[in-house]
Amino acid sequence: MPAPLTPQSSLTVRTFTQRLSATPRGARLARHLALAQLHSWGIPHGSTASDTVALIVAELAANAVTHGRVAGRDFQLRLALPTGSIRIEVSDTRAEARPPKPGDVRPSCPLDEHGRGLVLVEALADRWEVVDRDAAPGKTVRAEVDLPRWSSLVGSDPGPV
Repeated sequence: MPAPLTPQSSLTVRTFTQRLSATPRGARLARHLALAQLHSWGIPHGSTASDTVALIVAELAANAVTHGRVAGRDFQLRLALPTGSIRIEVSDTRAEARPPKPGDVRPSCPLDEHGRGLVLVEALADRWEVVDRDAAPGKTVRAEVDLPRWSSLVGSDPGPV
């Protein structure tokens, strides 16, 4: 007689995708939407994970608006909650303006007005990369933040992460 099957909980990767205008207002909205989505997933405002993701989204969205903007085209924010991490993806439609790769980001000079965004992403993200967009011209900057207490998000009591 075969052994009985062990019941397994189904695991769904939660995702959120939103296109936003490539303007400073769109970049601000990306950060606010990310915070609201994380909160709905059980990652409360003010937690370390929420604050880290908010800063990464703000920097990547600002870069998409500043360096990846193509007139008349939006940028896209995508969040996913796969096993053990939060994945942030910001896509724009400018293919020729590629940011440096992970490990190649150089710190800016102290008096520079710009150039700290990817330095912050590299410092805060557990992993990040730049990839070509799947269905359209442009690029996607993808960053991941590990969630050590991820299993509590799929249970009944999410608790602070």
